Amino acid sequence: MAHHHVTSADIPANGEHLDPSKVSRAKSLALGVAGLGSLISVWLLFFGPEKYQGWYSYSWVFALFFFFTLAIGGCFWTLLHNVSNSSWGTSVRRIFENLGSVFPWLFIFAIPLLFPGVQKYLFEWMNIHREATGDIHKYLEDHNPLLSHKFFYMNIFWWYVRFFAYFLCMGLVINHLRKLSTGQDTDPNPGTQRLFKARSRSTGTLIIFACTITFAGFDWLMGQDYSWFSTMWGVYLFAGAALNSMAVIVLTAAWLKSQGYLKNVVGPEHFHIMGKLMLAFTIFWAYVSFSQYFLIWYADITEETKYFLIRNTDGWNTGMIALVFGHFVIPFVILLQAWLKRNPKTLAIMAVYTLVMHVLDHYLITIPERGISLGNINPAVFGKITPAIDGAFWGDILAFVTIGAGFLFFYLRALGQHALYPHRDPRILESANISN
Repeated sequence: MAHHHVTSADIPANGEHLDPSKVSRAKSLALGVAGLGSLISVWLLFFGPEKYQGWYSYSWVFALFFFFTLAIGGCFWTLLHNVSNSSWGTSVRRIFENLGSVFPWLFIFAIPLLFPGVQKYLFEWMNIHREATGDIHKYLEDHNPLLSHKFFYMNIFWWYVRFFAYFLCMGLVINHLRKLSTGQDTDPNPGTQRLFKARSRSTGTLIIFACTITFAGFDWLMGQDYSWFSTMWGVYLFAGAALNSMAVIVLTAAWLKSQGYLKNVVGPEHFHIMGKLMLAFTIFWAYVSFSQYFLIWYADITEETKYFLIRNTDGWNTGMIALVFGHFVIPFVILLQAWLKRNPKTLAIMAVYTLVMHVLDHYLITIPERGISLGNINPAVFGKITPAIDGAFWGDILAFVTIGAGFLFFYLRALGQHALYPHRDPRILESANISN
């Protein structure tokens, strides 16, 4: 439980608000880096040499989807908290909501994917569709039967429809739930009515979350090789998103505590629970990862095994092996320690480590495909087909820093807009005094 029994006298009448001076410099720096990086990125994606355009398109998708998982993970924890009606999460619910509120803003960084000039490097199936003459169905049946069988899903019109639906639907959901929550701070009769509304409106919208992360993963990642497929892909991406968005939440709560906030409402018990959730999803990620690998290995279907074959050549196998130990074995052993999970500083260190492994995970998802696809599209420009391209790594860093800075700006902005926790929620005292 908290350091002492928390009563209503310990909860400020107007809640706790983040001092703008504590984040103004970081926000300005983040906005400046994001702006400058975006200008350079626009040149690289649309106006630079064709070689750089192709290389950087993959860098952009890698960075975009990494931060996509963190933001949509915040949406997930908001929905899950409301649906489960858990009391412990009330103290940190506003962090869930603020992280999720970044999701709609990622549309800005996803805009390049809408342009054929970027799509032609990422999605070979779109090139085939655009080159088709006459009846596209007949053309695909004659020239590419495999793609013809997938036409119901892999067609350009519905790809655009899904793209806008991801941000529109999930954005409306998280903004509505956040508005419902923050409205409680000034509601003269807060009561439980808003809690019931949040719970009822989160139940069905969990389906929107599941569809968003699954089909965005199909469209932006799996779609880079239209012949490859995995029935566990959506669950794999979800496991990583849930784990690492919780890592961001832990880091945020630990930082706020270090700045003197959340003193009476977030204690060792809350960090213990969040640490246990990190442990649970570390195990779940490993389970899904092994299951996906085992089923693909056992079936030995060419269209499936190529994913792992590519990532076990040109040194990428070192990264794959590192995932086994770095993403599962090490955090599993460390997070078993109850004392560590109860300590904000040590748990924050593990959260940073987990995020580093998440970067490696998504780097291995996207980047090895770059040389293969670009070599297929235009070997005269991009060279021979190979999973590794010398020098392209610098573009990966630029894209990651650019989108990461934008992500940080919108997140800090959200943290400063409202009270740091729902101080008028009827369950705030129960949450503050939680024991597990």
